[in-house]
Amino acid sequence: MATRRTLLATASAGLWLSLADGWLRPVRAAAPLDPWNQAAAAAPADPRLRALLWAVLAPNPHNRQPWLIRLDGDDALTLVFDRERRLPVTDPFDRQLTIGLGCFLELLRLAAAQQGFAAAMTPFPEGSDARALDARPVARVVFGPGGQPDPLFAAAPHRRSAKLPFDMTRPVTTAEEAALRGALLDAASFGAEREAGGVATLRDLAWRAWVIEAGTPAAHLESVDLMRLGTPAVAAQPDGIPVWGPQLDPMIARGELTRAAMLPGGPGHRVMFDRYRPMIAATPAFVWLATPGNTRGEQLAAGRDWLRLNLAATAAGLALHPVSQALQEYPEMAGPFREAQARLGGGRQAQMLGRLGVAMAAAPPTPRWPLESRILRG
Repeated sequence: MATRRTLLATASAGLWLSLADGWLRPVRAAAPLDPWNQAAAAAPADPRLRALLWAVLAPNPHNRQPWLIRLDGDDALTLVFDRERRLPVTDPFDRQLTIGLGCFLELLRLAAAQQGFAAAMTPFPEGSDARALDARPVARVVFGPGGQPDPLFAAAPHRRSAKLPFDMTRPVTTAEEAALRGALLDAASFGAEREAGGVATLRDLAWRAWVIEAGTPAAHLESVDLMRLGTPAVAAQPDGIPVWGPQLDPMIARGELTRAAMLPGGPGHRVMFDRYRPMIAATPAFVWLATPGNTRGEQLAAGRDWLRLNLAATAAGLALHPVSQALQEYPEMAGPFREAQARLGGGRQAQMLGRLGVAMAAAPPTPRWPLESRILRG
């Protein structure tokens, strides 16, 4: 999932959002990080809601949080794609967003299992379109007895996407790589590079792809349009790319940090380059996931394993940062895309690429919409 959330970030809240098959409850976001606390502290009677409180914390592209949930009867739910959350330039076929929905489903399953429930999933029960996600369900999930807790779930409260430099004096070990591979549902999907020469090649690829995205007007503007500038804007709309905090809020209030400043030629755009070049350079290892093909079901499966890879890295004291720009399918990225598929795919379809290492500082959690804002009401 390719993002630039840390440096980038209008706001609306408490609005009715109409959809073809239901209404979202009007909800005004409170503190943007409250969902991280609610997942551990809240205890609704319905086990589906207890699991969903965790699922909304799943990693996803550009923090779009593209999930909508309909509760069906007493024991089932339907996951639907929120078509208002598309990334039409950098994710024209909704592949990355499908991976994000797979992350959601796996965290839902793990949270259900922690309660002793098995969450039986049927992906795309009414079919799908390879060109774009549509109104058809992404998955139907039925809760029943028999779930076995997974040790990976203990890492869920601490999982972060670490957009930070990594400690180059601390290599990723063979044992750590093996632990990550062993945590996956499909170990064959996993690839890793820890050797200096191979890592340098992937650093160069990741950097060149990032520069293309930052320099392609439509692709870069897609990120700029998703900026949430300042704490009030993030609180009102806690998806997209948050730019907030005690250091940034005064600059935003004074008009020194604006979307215009993030456009090419602006000071914010230059700062992005100054920050990302050394960050990508401070990468001791890369990991990736590749599937046999590129069907919607395989994209969901890649998302499930991306979530598990995140949790396994967290449990091992490692940090993971997605840098999948080279895997995006828009024309300007065609060259790096071919390189990435040739190097990472090995005859399979590379779906995700990430930096791996020990972060030099603690990464903060990412804002989230509260669960109740994501539930469809018939």
